[in-house]
Amino acid sequence: MEDPREPHVLILPFPAQGHTKPMLCLAKLLASAGVRVTFLSTHHNRCSPSSSPSPLLRFVSISDGLPDDHPRSLELIGEFLLSIKTAMKARLREFLLSESAEPPLTCVIADGIMSIGIDVAEELGVLAISFRTFSACCLWTFFCVPTFIHEGKLPFPDDDLDKEFHGLPGAEGLLRRRDLPSMCRSQIESNPYRYFLDETTTMTRASALILNTFDTLEGPMLSRLTTIFANVYAIGPLHALAAESDIGHSSGRTAFVGSLRIEDRSCMTWLDSQASRSVVYVSFGSLAKITIDQLMELRHGLVDGGRPFLWVLREDAILGENEETVKSLLSELKVPSERRCVVNWAPQEEVLAHPAVGGFLSHGGWNSTLESIAAGIPMICWPHTGDQQINSRWVSEVWKIGLDMKDTCDRSTVETMVRTLMEDKNEEIMKSMARISALSSASVVSEGSSSKNLGRLIENLRKIGRTSRAISR
Repeated sequence: MEDPREPHVLILPFPAQGHTKPMLCLAKLLASAGVRVTFLSTHHNRCSPSSSPSPLLRFVSISDGLPDDHPRSLELIGEFLLSIKTAMKARLREFLLSESAEPPLTCVIADGIMSIGIDVAEELGVLAISFRTFSACCLWTFFCVPTFIHEGKLPFPDDDLDKEFHGLPGAEGLLRRRDLPSMCRSQIESNPYRYFLDETTTMTRASALILNTFDTLEGPMLSRLTTIFANVYAIGPLHALAAESDIGHSSGRTAFVGSLRIEDRSCMTWLDSQASRSVVYVSFGSLAKITIDQLMELRHGLVDGGRPFLWVLREDAILGENEETVKSLLSELKVPSERRCVVNWAPQEEVLAHPAVGGFLSHGGWNSTLESIAAGIPMICWPHTGDQQINSRWVSEVWKIGLDMKDTCDRSTVETMVRTLMEDKNEEIMKSMARISALSSASVVSEGSSSKNLGRLIENLRKIGRTSRAISR
């Protein structure tokens, strides 16, 4: 009989800000509970070891297979995904075979779009768990996409995106075509389309599923996912669960959240000068890009909305052929003003928790949605890609905590939505947000559902450690 082993978990995120952050929160929660964790990122998206609050958590990195000067942008996503499936997979296997840490690795927690983690874990005889970093409603939709294709509902037979879409169990009468994940607008033969479908299928080989959500927010969709996975752990909002546990805050919140970008904290001083609940916070995440025309429409709409605004406008976020024009616009926007503050990146959790902030114009990414819920800040969603289309529909029509500005960007619409959210004080939205925010808070206290689900996960990781074997080298 083999000696019982301590649990040692490898966490493998998809190399992007929105995926790294929640998985880093999980890594720190596990380490604080006594589980040894190796957090494996890429050289390009390397996490700093200085952000670790625990000696049980270490950071390592491998190459993603692309040259250093590759932009790794959404525009070149096909090249990025191919490199992950081939070059990075080979490097992952080499790393695990050469790994000499004690105790030996007992489990791999792989991002739901990093099936290379499941493949290599199976090859080496290690148990794998899948962590999908977006909503349960979107994951359930992904699992139903092959059925939609089989039934001839995808690809869409025409260009009418406002046509009602039927056939998603648990969402009848809710969806239009435009509300499905963005990949559903692509040709099913495209490489990214096939990649995400294959990744979703591969997830079912994992022994369990982790989701950054909570039972009282997405209970119906979580129930449907239990028909696919024997064990589903809803442990979100992870950032709030980690804050409730007070992990790593002594070393500074910026280090704790694991941002891959440098935060401009001058915006916090600007917020201090603003009236309570008067500011619109604007951020479209770490990957989305907008055209110069869209930038101008957003700018005019925000100004005409009559409220001060804090806008996160990344230097790499503007699409335009004339680099000088882009630089000129950004320079003009970033001139300090009583009515606006424009920064390259902001400490988002702190911004949303600031008493001056009253609304959030967002891309509807899942981290942003959960952070908005936790802070009790209603949303205007302008989704771009991936899960954001379906998230924004749930925000507006299921949870009723915001407005959906999907597929439109004109100054009149922006102004109207800002005024509706900030001046009209939409009573239904405010009441719904207050209720759901309270449910979010309740889920992360010691007896809350997410805390208990995290406890179940930790106990199962310990059981896996006691029954595992070392990797054969």
